[in-house]
Amino acid sequence: MQTITFNTGNVSVYTFADDATLTASDDNITTPDFIIGDMNSSNSTIHTGVTAPEGWQGGKHTYDGSAWGNVSGWVDPKVAQIAALQAQIDALNA
Repeated sequence: MQTITFNTGNVSVYTFADDATLTASDDNITTPDFIIGDMNSSNSTIHTGVTAPEGWQGGKHTYDGSAWGNVSGWVDPKVAQIAALQAQIDALNA
């Protein structure tokens, strides 16, 4: 497996199969299916031969080239969306 991390903070944002061709340029990173416009050869790193932790989600984990960690304060986007929707429901019911 491969992961792409931001150099600042080592946050793992994407994972891809080992056989996926990823190309980092000065402007972006090209994947088989899309272009990542906010990541490039100067602000991110493509790591190959990794095994993502169980439950991996983009932004949840860090990878420093040898070890995985957890992002402090990470909140599951589903939980955040549920909280936002509940706040809207509460406002409508008030």
